[in-house]
Amino acid sequence: MEIIDGNKLAKTIKEELAQEVEQIKANGGKIPHLAAVLVGNDPASQSYVRSKVRSCEMVGFESTMITPDADVSEAELLDIVKQLNENPEIDGFIVQLPLPAHIDAEKVTLAIDPKKDVDGFHPQNFGRMALGLPCYLPATPFGIITMLDRYGIETSGKHCVVLGRSNIVGTPISLLLSRKAKVGNCTVTITHSRTKNIGEELRRADIIVAAIGIPHFVKANMVKDGAVVIDVGINRVDDATAKRGYRLVGDVDYAEVAPKSSFITPVPGGVGPMTVTSLLLNTLRASRKEVYD
Repeated sequence: MEIIDGNKLAKTIKEELAQEVEQIKANGGKIPHLAAVLVGNDPASQSYVRSKVRSCEMVGFESTMITPDADVSEAELLDIVKQLNENPEIDGFIVQLPLPAHIDAEKVTLAIDPKKDVDGFHPQNFGRMALGLPCYLPATPFGIITMLDRYGIETSGKHCVVLGRSNIVGTPISLLLSRKAKVGNCTVTITHSRTKNIGEELRRADIIVAAIGIPHFVKANMVKDGAVVIDVGINRVDDATAKRGYRLVGDVDYAEVAPKSSFITPVPGGVGPMTVTSLLLNTLRASRKEVYD
């Protein structure tokens, strides 16, 4: 069993990005610039956005953080998006989800210029991804693909079972793994809350991508020997012995499943760090206008 170390891989890629930035500076080019819009004071969102800003600083990117109050109107937030769309200094930006209930998240997503949609959530980028055209890939699926690639894990001809069908992880990773590409050519099954006999489906998998949001859902008896297990889940569970009163666990029961796996991602320290790194990679592509001229 080999652990897919997301922290170590993210560090390596950030070092590569820092070298790229030094080369850009040496050539007198424009430094990539990422902006983040964080509405309100949700602790998890604040932590996630701060990690993105820190990552920008680490690799030498410029970053801007915009923090409107939780009671900002939808019209005001759409105006912020418009200003970012029109600002030539900003290469890409994200609007951190979830948004307050009085704001239509879909309307905000649609307002983002696809050329600056480095989260890869705009329907135009999603559609281009489905067609195999140049696009900004959603950050978490992009991170998973990068992990499989960098660890030399064979996907061609393998049976992959995806647990979860969200537009953020489950659906896009199923498309990416089934496409004709270096990391792809899988036969993909998507399972979800309405799937009967999920355990039976998972036992057929050479590769499992667990993104269902239920702590320790995947048990050892659902995994065949030698499977590759990618755990996307980040769940808080109460733990009186922990400093914060809780600990983070994945959708996979790591202690049970790891001994049966050929490769497995831990939680924390697996897919999570690669999500932020993928956002940086998308921002670099945006600054180079590799996707859209």
